Order: sequence, then C-alpha cells, then structure tokens
Amino acid sequence: MAKIIAINAGSSSLKFQLFQMPEERVITKGLIERIGLSDSIFTITVDNEKHEEILDIPNHEVAVKLLLDRLTKLHIIHSLDEIEGVGHRVVHGGETYNDSVLITDEVIQQLIELSELAPLHNPANITGIQAFKSVLPNIPSVAVFDTAFHQTMPENSFLYSLPYDYYKKYGIRKYGFHGTSHKYVSLRAAEMLGRPVEQLRLISCHLGNGASIAAIEGGKSIDTSMGFTPLAGVAMGTRSGNIDPALIPFIMDKTGKTADEVLEVLNKKSGMLGVSGLSSDLRDIEQEAAKGNKRAELALEVFANRIHKYIGSYSARMSGVDAIIFTAGIGENSELIRARVLHGLEFMGVYWDPSLNKIRGKEAFINYPHSPVKVMVIPTNEEVMIARDVVKMALNQRF
Repeated sequence: MAKIIAINAGSSSLKFQLFQMPEERVITKGLIERIGLSDSIFTITVDNEKHEEILDIPNHEVAVKLLLDRLTKLHIIHSLDEIEGVGHRVVHGGETYNDSVLITDEVIQQLIELSELAPLHNPANITGIQAFKSVLPNIPSVAVFDTAFHQTMPENSFLYSLPYDYYKKYGIRKYGFHGTSHKYVSLRAAEMLGRPVEQLRLISCHLGNGASIAAIEGGKSIDTSMGFTPLAGVAMGTRSGNIDPALIPFIMDKTGKTADEVLEVLNKKSGMLGVSGLSSDLRDIEQEAAKGNKRAELALEVFANRIHKYIGSYSARMSGVDAIIFTAGIGENSELIRARVLHGLEFMGVYWDPSLNKIRGKEAFINYPHSPVKVMVIPTNEEVMIARDVVKMALNQRF
C-alpha cells in the first residue's frame, strides 16, 4: 500500500486529494484558495468534516508547507515519509508528451517552453511542481497532461486547413483538453458495459463551465471539440466556442478593441453568459428560463444544440456509436441539458428514459433496455487517474 497525493495547482489555488493506493481510497481532500492574496482560505476534509482556516499564504511553497503540516497535525498521516508519490495535473504537454511522465529538471524545462501554448495554465502547474519539489525533494513526482489522451488523434483530425508550415514551425494544430476526464469515463464505461474498451465506440461529453466532446474509438481519442486552446468547440459558461475567425477583426473595427481585448471577450464574456446576459452558471440560467426569460432559454438552446451536433458528427465519424457518456458538473447533474442534447437522436438508435434521466451525480444508465445506443451518466474522477499514473510511473515495481 502507498499514499499518493494528487495536485491541481492554479495561479492562486491548489486542490489536493490524498489516496491510499492501489485501493484508490480517498483519505482526505481539500482546497487552498487566494494564494498570494490576503485572507487566503485553507479547506480540508477530515473524517467527512470540513475544516476551514483563514490566513495569509504568500506563495505556493508556503501553501504546500501548510498542507503537509496540517496532514500531520490533524493526524491524517503520522509522518511525511508515508507519502510515496505526488501527481500533478499539467494542462498542456504539446506533442512532446502522449502519456504521463516522471518529472525531472529536463521535464520542467520542457514544460516552461510549452507554456506559450497555455500561458494561463502551465506556469501555475509548474509553480505547484516546483513548490512540492522544494519541500519534498526526494519523493517522485509525475506530470499528468490534459492533452496526452488526445495525442492519438490522426492528422486529419488535428490539422487545421492552414499552410502546413504553420503546423511544422509553430505547432499550430488541435490539441484538445479534458483528456484525463475523457480517459477515465471511457474506461469506466467499458467496465459498466462489461466489454473491452478496445471494442467500443464512445462519445464522451465533459460538460462543465468548460465543455468538450470526444470521439473515442477502441479506447483512443480520434477527435475532440476543443482545439489549439480550450476556447474552441461548443459554447461554454463564458467561452464562445467555435466562431467565424473573420469576426475578430470585424469586432475590433466596430468596437475599437485590440485583438487581446477581443480574445478576453471570447474567453470571459461570451458563451452562456454572453447569450443570456445573466450568468455563466447553468443553474441560474435554468431558473430564469423556467420563469420565461427568453434569453436564458436561448442560452440553453445554444448550449445543447452545439453538443447535439457534435454527437451526430462523431457518430458519423466512427460509423456508429455504442454509448454516449455525460460527465462533469453539468453532464452529471442537469437532466434538462441531457434531455435537450438527446432529443432527436432516436434516428441513430438513442432511446432514453425520462424517468431514469432524473439522476444527479451518480453512475447510471438512462436509456431504455432495448436502446441499441446506451446513454450513461458517469461522475468524472481526474484525481484518481492522476494517482493511478503515479503508481504506474513511479511505483510500478511494487504493484
């Protein structure tokens, strides 16, 4: 048995889960928020009870020291020697990494070089890695990439129809994201279906404030909706998803905004927030739509419509589909969105049961028994995938 900690570091936050492996039992989990700001918030769960502290945490290294200190002071572990590996979520691995990797100085340097592909995310992930290496220098660390699962996409999926030199010189291509989530639910779907994942054609719908759809054939991603950045694909909470690229200079001309300012609008003021004019939170939009707010209703329709189209497209791409999976915050909890996405797919063998669709946050089949295409709700678990990869990469000889 081994204790493994899974880390997801943001620019001012650090999420963590401590696992007992290989049982995959969660020992504790928590979140450190507002790192680098006054009144930082440290939250940790002990024996199913949340403990919260408000204090000043100036940087990630102090956050890591605080976390490790609390693990022992709260008697979650007796000694830091019990922790045998750390897994870090890293958003972008480019074409360099098609799997998780043991972190070395050379890997850190490569991640720094890849930061131009994910300037908002990779630097924060690297900060978390360096903070743990400073505090626990002798414990193996593993980087687990959001992009790795999608490195199996063929060229005809990941290439843009731009001058080929742009790809060769600048790495301009579709990378895809949420790969750890798509991989987890595809493997879990195979278990629930009682079939080898290598025999399945799956469409995974990771629907949260960020959303992406993946076509998974034989256990491998062959296409996904997000692109060079997480801005592409379906409409999301605040992100536009796919638009006509000529709109960017047009908006610049009409509004006087710079290209960076237009990108800010596309990333943070568009999507369901932009259409509804109300909120980026689906729960707020659903409530307002139920009261008759037409723009809230329109935002729901735009969101569901784009997902619906991807399902049809990816079904055609794979010459059929065995199961459609809904996961992440919206996918796991919104019966309304699932219903709107699935409506009209009967022509391709999708027969879903409205009474079963009332499920929230639990694994379930929501299709009728006779449906050729199964419809599944599977709560995602990126953290356990990170822990598994730490075991595989760092502790493989033991298990």
